[in-house]
Amino acid sequence: MQRLKAIPVDAFLLALAATVAVAALLPARGTAAEVVSIAAKAAIALLFFLYGARLSPQQAWHGFRQWRLHLLVLTTTFVVFPVLGLAARALVPSVLTIDLYNGVLFLCLLPSTVQSCVAFTAIARGHVSAAVVSASLSNILGLVLTPLLVVLLMHTGTGVRVNGSSIGEIVLQLLLPFGLGQLARPRLVSIVDRHPMALKVVDRGSILLVVYTAFSEGVVKGVWASVDPWHLVSLTGVAIVLLAVVLIWTAGVGRFARFDRGDAIVLLFCGSKKSLASGLPMALVLFDPATVGLIMLPLMIFHQVQLVACALIANRLARERNPQARSTGPRRQVGAES
Repeated sequence: MQRLKAIPVDAFLLALAATVAVAALLPARGTAAEVVSIAAKAAIALLFFLYGARLSPQQAWHGFRQWRLHLLVLTTTFVVFPVLGLAARALVPSVLTIDLYNGVLFLCLLPSTVQSCVAFTAIARGHVSAAVVSASLSNILGLVLTPLLVVLLMHTGTGVRVNGSSIGEIVLQLLLPFGLGQLARPRLVSIVDRHPMALKVVDRGSILLVVYTAFSEGVVKGVWASVDPWHLVSLTGVAIVLLAVVLIWTAGVGRFARFDRGDAIVLLFCGSKKSLASGLPMALVLFDPATVGLIMLPLMIFHQVQLVACALIANRLARERNPQARSTGPRRQVGAES
């Protein structure tokens, strides 16, 4: 029973499922679709503006004395994961459709999370400050590396819009708002710190709007006819295997590098996670509207799988650290992380 309580299926994850259901039953069409699309783009810009306002540059660049740890986290995120994503091409068409495979590859190119990496590191009694640095570096570099990796590794003609206009959209919708948020941080930091719940509403609301926009487009275009229960089960299995391989990799590398327990935990969690909050807005910019819903689906499934698995692992590590302590599971919601 205690393990079941540790599984972080929170209200946001239920809201994601409800949003997909609403899009399936009441997709936006015509003028409504145009309005929703504009609102989604505005929400994405606001989301990344707030990311910039929340992230302290000093915090992001502090701690480079642990450069080996940060380098291994980044290598896992932007090298090992992409290699595994490319290897998954062998699963087409027997296990995955080409659009679902593109989604798997895309999630492998994304940066790590921040909030849930730090939360699980704290629960497992790891080095929280190092987790903040590694996850922050991953997200900052991901704004550039993820689109670059998409250009290098994902082929056009399968729903990927890699051209000058898409790069311009990334700059305007992601990089520019993030930079403006960094510039505005000295004036906004006190407001940001005083209203965390308001920021969470904007954070999660933006993601839900992006999901509704993408899945509505897929319903209108009829692309969901290609997804059957077998593909959903297969995709979940792929997500589980992918996460398991990376967890084994990070655990083994941590031992090989002779990291102490705290740093090994940071590598385990920061290296194995992928950001839903960064990935969905990027997908909406980079991929054709007709197929972006299918490409988002692997990330949404992987997101839930990583939360469940890492919650159980974090609680087990906490019990090993302090056998007398009773595990109470994560103390914070980690459904939508930056």
